Amino acid sequence: MSIWHDPPTPAELNRMHAGTLNEQLGIEILELTDTAISGRMPVDRRTTQPAGVLHGGASVAFAESLASWGGYLTVDREQFHVVGQEINANHVRPAPAGEEVYGVATPLARGRRSQVWDIRITNAEGKLICVSRCTLAIIDARPAPTETGGAVSA
Repeated sequence: MSIWHDPPTPAELNRMHAGTLNEQLGIEILELTDTAISGRMPVDRRTTQPAGVLHGGASVAFAESLASWGGYLTVDREQFHVVGQEINANHVRPAPAGEEVYGVATPLARGRRSQVWDIRITNAEGKLICVSRCTLAIIDARPAPTETGGAVSA
């Protein structure tokens, strides 16, 4: 049974992150299975450190992006939103410039007010590059601000 609540397609998700950090880092959502979300990110000038290998911060941004999309897609988006609350990562091996890394995020726990996600980032050969765990807070959705008499109210 699928964990997703009215999921868009990967192509729709990729269009939704236009102009965001995901687009700046070249992150692309690839697939939603019944219980996981996957994506890829290039190892290039945007994501490497001066030594020419994947920057640990880029790995963490990739991991949190996958977890956040996952959490977002499991809640009723009319009522709730998800935000990152905590993330950790272990960097296992370097990924050199010119390659791509692949990530898969699966939920470890999905509660009413928080979720915990496991994210595994690998190279094209399937070797582990980074393992991460991300905790998401589920918050009430806020209505969009409206303009009233020149002032914005929430």
